[in-house]
Amino acid sequence: MSDQINIQALPPQPSVEVLEALNPGDLNDLCDATDAAIEGGGGFGWVDLPSREILERYWQGVLAMPARILLVARLDGVICGTCQLWKPPVHNEAQAHIVTLTTNFVAPWARGHGLAKMLVEKAEEIAAREGFAVINLEVRETMKTAIDIYESLGYVRFGVHPYSVRLPDQVLKGFYYYKVIDSNALEQRG
Repeated sequence: MSDQINIQALPPQPSVEVLEALNPGDLNDLCDATDAAIEGGGGFGWVDLPSREILERYWQGVLAMPARILLVARLDGVICGTCQLWKPPVHNEAQAHIVTLTTNFVAPWARGHGLAKMLVEKAEEIAAREGFAVINLEVRETMKTAIDIYESLGYVRFGVHPYSVRLPDQVLKGFYYYKVIDSNALEQRG
């Protein structure tokens, strides 16, 4: 007779969803994941860690803006990454078919579970559902894994900005990509 209990670990559960409201736990997770991404070199514009108050206001502001759609990646229920879809201004009728994918990251501790790809695929699904035909994005030249993911999903590089990112010790190129997600929506209207 043995008193030992055989416990098996369950595999991590990755998921992606649109976040429409912030509870205190989600806000804390978002800020923690953002801190980890910034420390890992991918802070979507931040070079130094901002204060917690600034991060909280940033994420609250994202949800308050109707022109932004916030997607979050979760690992076992904990937010560990994000991306946003930025809709064009309502007065920009000529580019109303294009949405921009931005602020895409997965915290270093949550990488390796397919969440980065899941975020992009979910963003494409949401963008198509919202009636957009094209997704644009920019990525730093140093983000090799992100570049590989975008290119594997059919994003086409169409430009390079040689001075896109200025860090304390270097200047990085930015690569511009697009993907047509609904060619029917590109047809001229008459």
